[in-house]
Amino acid sequence: MNIGHWRADAAWHRIDLLSDVHLHAGAPGTFEAWKRHLLRTPADAVLILGDLFEVWVGDDARDDGFERACTDVLRSVGRKKALGFMAGNRDFLLGTAMRRETGLRELPDPTLAQAFGQCLLLSHGDALCLADAAYQRFRAEVRTTAWQTAFLALPLEERRHRARAMRDASVQHQAGMAPDECADADAALARAWLAEARADHLVHGHTHRPATHPMPGGRTRWVLGDWNFDTLPHRARMLVWTVKGLQDIDLAAP
Repeated sequence: MNIGHWRADAAWHRIDLLSDVHLHAGAPGTFEAWKRHLLRTPADAVLILGDLFEVWVGDDARDDGFERACTDVLRSVGRKKALGFMAGNRDFLLGTAMRRETGLRELPDPTLAQAFGQCLLLSHGDALCLADAAYQRFRAEVRTTAWQTAFLALPLEERRHRARAMRDASVQHQAGMAPDECADADAALARAWLAEARADHLVHGHTHRPATHPMPGGRTRWVLGDWNFDTLPHRARMLVWTVKGLQDIDLAAP
């Protein structure tokens, strides 16, 4: 396993950890909540652990209306605080041009983050869901250079069409599964990752099951939640990292 490394500035006091915002033009409430948080948070850094976008079909899409609005927010925030981005299963095609324009620092999956004398192992989480064999085969295919090069060579509208088809197929696949069949992070793999990274805490998203899971040896797996401010109930669970450790925050709470 190749582990990335990220270290906080010694003067920082707070880091926000979030994932699975799933921004898209059809969810204006979620966009406004995300924008409001990024512009107002007192955090010195915001680390986004994948699926910031419902779909990202290439950096040339960043000049379109909704994508441009998202890019403008990231650029504005990136001038004032550190931003980190880890690819998810929806936005793994976000590339160098977008990162350069917005100030997003690439975070490999997984990344060992160090701050406040503490270490966290960060992941989007999809690579941990081994029970979903069909998804793991799909993930292996689309993460290859050959697949991405061929896909990005298609016209923008064709890419959008294919992305919608893949998203619809994913929704149908999940709808056909019983709740207990939906893949969660593999416990043995999570333990192996933590052991190799020599970390006591694993933070990930992807499953949309926010929780804190105790693990053997005093270790902990923290699961981030997804965001939704367009249908009830509203959702937005994230973690705040300070010298006191991790704190679970519900931004949708009254």
